[in-house]
Formats: sequence, C-alpha cells, structure tokens
Amino acid sequence: MAKEQEREIIIRPEGGLNRYWRDFWQYRDLLSFLTWRDVLARYKQTVLGVAWSLIRPIVTMVVFTLVFGKLAGLPSGDAPYPVLVYAALLPWQFFSVSVSESGNSLVNNANLITKVYFPRLIIPIGALAVGLVDFLVSVVVYAGLMAYYGFLPDWRIATVPLFLLLAIGVSLGFGLWFAALMVKYRDFRHVLPFLVQVGLFLSPVGFNSAIVPEKWRILYSLNPMVGVIDGFRWALLRGTTPLYLPGVFLSVGLTSIVLWGGIRYFRRTEQAFADVI
Repeated sequence: MAKEQEREIIIRPEGGLNRYWRDFWQYRDLLSFLTWRDVLARYKQTVLGVAWSLIRPIVTMVVFTLVFGKLAGLPSGDAPYPVLVYAALLPWQFFSVSVSESGNSLVNNANLITKVYFPRLIIPIGALAVGLVDFLVSVVVYAGLMAYYGFLPDWRIATVPLFLLLAIGVSLGFGLWFAALMVKYRDFRHVLPFLVQVGLFLSPVGFNSAIVPEKWRILYSLNPMVGVIDGFRWALLRGTTPLYLPGVFLSVGLTSIVLWGGIRYFRRTEQAFADVI
C-alpha cells in the first residue's frame, strides 16, 4: 500500500526576508484597503455608528468631572474641569481603541493570513485607522467644548501633531506586542480589555498629573501615556498645566523601546502565524 505524500504549503516572500520592507511598500494598496474596510466595519452596521465615538468620551468626561472635580475637589488650574478632562481623553481614547483593534487584528483576519503572503505588519498598522477616526471625531467635539467655555488655545496647539505622533508610537508598539501574543495565547483576548481599563485609572485622565508629589513624578512617568497626556494638555490648554519635561523625554524613550521591541518580536514570530492561528 503506497503511502500518501503529504504536501506542505509554505507562505513566504519570494525574495527572502531581506525584501520584507520593500514588499511592505509594494503592498501599500492592501494597507489602504484593509484600513478602509476596518473603518467601515466598525461604523457601518451599528445602531449608534459614529455617534458612539462621541458618547463614550462625553460620558467619561462627565463622570470624571463629577468624581474628581466636584466630589474630590481636585484642582484644574485655570482651565474648566471638563476641558481639562477632555484634553486627556483625546490621546487616551486613541490609545485604547488603537491598541484594542491592533491587538485583535491578526485573529480577526485569520482567513487572510493563512491564504496568501504579504507583510503581516500591514494588518495591525491598518487597524490604527479606527482609533484615528475616533480621534478626529472627538477633536470636533473638543473644539465645540472649548468654544462653549470661551477657552481657546494659543500657539502651543501647533505642537499637537508631535504629541499625536508620540501617541501613535505608543499605540503601535503595544498593539504589535498584543497582536503577536494573542495569536499564540488566546487568553490575551480577555486580558487586553482589562489592562486597558486599568491603564485608564493609572493615567492622569481624570486629574491633573501636577498633583502627584514631585518625588514620585519620574516613577509615575514610567507610564508612557503620562507624557503624552501632559503634552496634549500643555498644547491645548495654553500652558495652564505645566509641561513636565523629564516625563516627556522619558515617554519618548520608553515609546522607542516599546515600538522597537514590538516590531522585533512581531517580525520574529510572524512566520509562524499561519501555522498556529
């Protein structure tokens, strides 16, 4: 009786791994397609649609204003407390949505990964677009909020793209780690929402980080989102919340490490995605 020969299908780049980044550029149309698809999938078949991007930060702002501003009586400087909170919610919502979408992106695209070769980094990077859409929608609401309180920004608003770039680096770095880990350890699908929720309370979203004692500021800034949030507040609130430069520099350094480590770990485990997913 003849033994049946087993066929092994290997999905890999034709020119070897040294062509990976060149392939990434060649597949930019796929990146655009997946980005647009993810955005449509999030909003097209939902009851609230884009309105959910408005309701969630607004409700969070109201709750934090009542708890920290009214009940706890924490200071907000010269800025109205709702404006202070919403300035922090802009980068935080982008971070939380982006990390969640990127972390789940490989598992959600399992059928695509097992059928054809393309640089897998395209999938989690494309998922960041969902967080960016939420961010842009929230910016419109924030502009209305500032106009309502008559608290308009000054020249510092020109630095917002720099802090947004920092937020993108943090989000992509953690997103790549979770995306790669979730392929192998599916428990991370339940761990990720919990970690994001804990991070919300460990970050200065509902309060001004200036209330943290000076001796603990550097330790507190080990959370890279602290520097991002402080930067957004400094840029949008006319400098009424002082910018803690050591924390910002630490955030830049930590973001670089997390992003570099995320790309490295993702690339190292990428070849096995199709086998274990």
